[in-house]
Amino acid sequence: MEIRVLRYFLAVAREESILGASEVLHISQPTLSRQLMDLENELGKKLFIRGNRRITLTDEGMILRKRAEEIVGLVEKTESEITSSDADISGEVYIGGGETDGMRVVARAANQIIGEGYDIRFHIFSGNGIDVAERLDKGLIDFGLFVEGADLKKYDSIRLPVTDTWGVLMRRDNPLAAKKSVKAADLAGVPLLVSKQAADTNELSGWLKTEDIKIKGTYNLLYNASLMVDEGVGCALCLDKIINLTEDGNLCFRPLSPKREARLDIAWKRYQVFSKASELFLNKLREICAE
Repeated sequence: MEIRVLRYFLAVAREESILGASEVLHISQPTLSRQLMDLENELGKKLFIRGNRRITLTDEGMILRKRAEEIVGLVEKTESEITSSDADISGEVYIGGGETDGMRVVARAANQIIGEGYDIRFHIFSGNGIDVAERLDKGLIDFGLFVEGADLKKYDSIRLPVTDTWGVLMRRDNPLAAKKSVKAADLAGVPLLVSKQAADTNELSGWLKTEDIKIKGTYNLLYNASLMVDEGVGCALCLDKIINLTEDGNLCFRPLSPKREARLDIAWKRYQVFSKASELFLNKLREICAE
């Protein structure tokens, strides 16, 4: 299975058309069709459903698309690292992380590097801790930003000099909005949305110790959950400063009482050989943390 053919396959999956993909790839339709048929014969599986107007993927095609995106992405990342100039540090840095205001520390390091004239591009992947760890393990990202509660035993990491605050995102017309902070007892009978990662790791189990807590759903990233809150589905247990709140907006945030904070870590694979760009970023991050 050649990388070139995987790129052909991904182009067809994206364009949903042999004609469209051949134009993007600048190759003839017969050549592209033959390459795809050879790929199906090699795997012994049908990858496409060829309709009158568009091509769709079979279940096996969907599996291959996910893996092909990872393989091609890793190849492109490796090529960029190897071909970067020895004289001038340049290249790509891939960073994954959950939603947290702590990403500002990462942004500060990136901004300083760009301001110093380095030709380095930063690629950000957003996901929960499980998603980030999976991409880190596969080598698809160089660094992962993790909120406290993630298992980092198999990684090297540094602690960021910031913390996030747990609290409740709610509508301003909610009676709890009149409080300066929210206790567990205040949430008795209140429909709650919680982070799936926090729920899976029992991150707040010590604080949510009353049986009257009603968890009505989970979320992966907070923005969509905030829309559910805005529509009155319930309140969201979350970290502060992720949703941009305004004085005249519908939503507000109230911290938990007793106060619960989450520490943040930047992690990378143990014994990882960094590109020059990634090494520069890590050194800059260490400088900022030391300050």
